[in-house]
Amino acid sequence: MGNPGPGTSQTVKPPDGGWGWMILVGCFVITGFSYAFPKAISVYFKELMHDFHLGYSDTAWISSIILAMLYGTGLGLALNFQPSLIMLGRYFDKRRPLANGLAAAGSPVFLTALSPFGQVLLDYYGWRGGFLIMGGLLLNCCTCGAVMRPLESRKGSSRDKSEAKEMLPAAKADFTSLELENYEPGGTSTKERGRKKGASRKRQKLLDFSVFRNRGFVIYTISKFILVLGLFVPPIMIVNYAKDTGVPDREAAMLLSIIGCIDIFARPLSGVVAGLASVRPRVAYFFSFSMLCNGLTDILSAKAATYTGMIAFCVFFGVTYGMVGALQFEVLMDIVGSQNFPSAIGLLLLIEAVAVLIGPPSAGRLVDTYRNYELIFYMAGSELILSAVFLSVAFYFCLKRGQPKSQRESVEVEDASCGTAAGMERDYPRGLSTGPTDEGSLDQRLSGDERDQWGGSNVRGADSEAAAPAECSEQHYHTHSQG
Repeated sequence: MGNPGPGTSQTVKPPDGGWGWMILVGCFVITGFSYAFPKAISVYFKELMHDFHLGYSDTAWISSIILAMLYGTGLGLALNFQPSLIMLGRYFDKRRPLANGLAAAGSPVFLTALSPFGQVLLDYYGWRGGFLIMGGLLLNCCTCGAVMRPLESRKGSSRDKSEAKEMLPAAKADFTSLELENYEPGGTSTKERGRKKGASRKRQKLLDFSVFRNRGFVIYTISKFILVLGLFVPPIMIVNYAKDTGVPDREAAMLLSIIGCIDIFARPLSGVVAGLASVRPRVAYFFSFSMLCNGLTDILSAKAATYTGMIAFCVFFGVTYGMVGALQFEVLMDIVGSQNFPSAIGLLLLIEAVAVLIGPPSAGRLVDTYRNYELIFYMAGSELILSAVFLSVAFYFCLKRGQPKSQRESVEVEDASCGTAAGMERDYPRGLSTGPTDEGSLDQRLSGDERDQWGGSNVRGADSEAAAPAECSEQHYHTHSQG
């Protein structure tokens, strides 16, 4: 999951469509199973507590361990989930907020179906048979993995090849059609590029810890750690809460379906809103607002003791939970850029795994000790509010206020001196082409004043490499006003 070397497929401009829609469908299914399965199996917890004489904190470890495996180990569901997110970022750029929102909608869709389905399996086959059948359903992720394929750079056009043949010396004019097929503008052959790729792959790292030089990423990681402590507590505990208050098993399982049904619409709509030109520059603050609303929902619904009150809680929780789910990875992509996203998400999920192992079992321990479900809603809500306040305040005071006003409207996903082509595309003055270009052609298109202004940044490869450590530490999230 390290940074790609030069010439790899990661440097190809995202098509924002095409085969990307198939990638989106695969990501939708994988996200659905990855997030819905650990919550849907909570319908089995009462039976497990009865058969093994367990407490609430003991059964909460089941979902926590599954989510921790998803986040922190790179095993199990993580073998599907993380690569699908990375591929989605490769195929979408301008439509990325919408794509992330649609892919994230897989979680509520599958939660809506798996929760009542799990209760039916429990009634007919017991919890052992239910686990076996639901585990078999997870094999569908193999099909989704089959549609994932890397982006390939385009071969040189026929016009480029004919011009190249005319420019060759007479001694070289008898190139074979295969050699011309492998020709690309710039005079680089496939063999030469292959040797460069092979050398670059040897230098790649499994995880690139240089992302921690990005202050925006550090702030986001701390905020997400606090967020995850309380985010999954209500959906994991709500079914047991309902059953303990006398709600029948089928109706209790339907509470998760209500959350999922509302969540289905909240996630795509949040993705659309996040992609608006007026919102995308402030998507981190939109994410903070979503966390704040979700935390307030937990706190204000803590005293809901009737089935009607629980339904009302699930409706509002579904809206705010969907907003958080749709925006979390979009914000991360905007902070670190698509090239650094593989390492960033790997490190982030590794840290979040610790929080997942702490949150739900701690809530279960509170219920075991005090026999009061209100406490877990207060705890979860307070953690989400703290995360929201920390993220918004830290971004404002540590990042945005320290930047000149002229730079706040530009997108600086990642500086080219840290090795990302995405940053090279977006750091140029307005009016220049947004596609990747070589240093010489870019220099020719800059005026004298612009060359002086931008000479120390990503248009001078050697100079920017020398200043890379200092510049990386000052990087932060900006977003172009055009979205």
